Amino acid sequence: MDQHANPSPGFRRNPGKVITVEPFNGRVVVFANGTIIASSAKAKMVTEPPHPFSFYIPFEDIDFRKLRKTERSTLCPYKGDASYWNVLPAGETGNDAMWAYEQPFDEMAEIRAHGAFYPDRVTIDATPR
Repeated sequence: MDQHANPSPGFRRNPGKVITVEPFNGRVVVFANGTIIASSAKAKMVTEPPHPFSFYIPFEDIDFRKLRKTERSTLCPYKGDASYWNVLPAGETGNDAMWAYEQPFDEMAEIRAHGAFYPDRVTIDATPR
C-alpha cells in the first residue's frame, strides 16, 4: 500500500456522497474594497450539495501579499483540513474569508494549491467565455 495515500474517511462512510470538481470556462476575479485579490482563467467549480458551489482558484493566481494566514483550521471529512486567510483590504469583513485544503484527501487532490473565498465577505465576479 502507498504510504502517502490519504483516503477520505467521509467517502468511506458515505460512498454515495458526490462532490464535483469542474473547470470554469471563463475568468474569476475576486476583489475587496476595489483591490483585486485574485484573477484566474483556471478556476475550478466545486459543487457539494446541499451547499452552494465554490470557485477554487489556483494559488499562482492569488495575490498572497494581500492575505494573512490565520490560526483557524477546520476538518471536512471529505476534503481534509482547511486552512484560512484574512483578506486584508476587506478589513474585519475579510477575517477568514479565504480557505484552502493544502493537503486534501486523495479523492479531492485536484483542489490542492487552490483557494476559495466566501462570497459574502469579498466580491467574486465570474465572467463565462
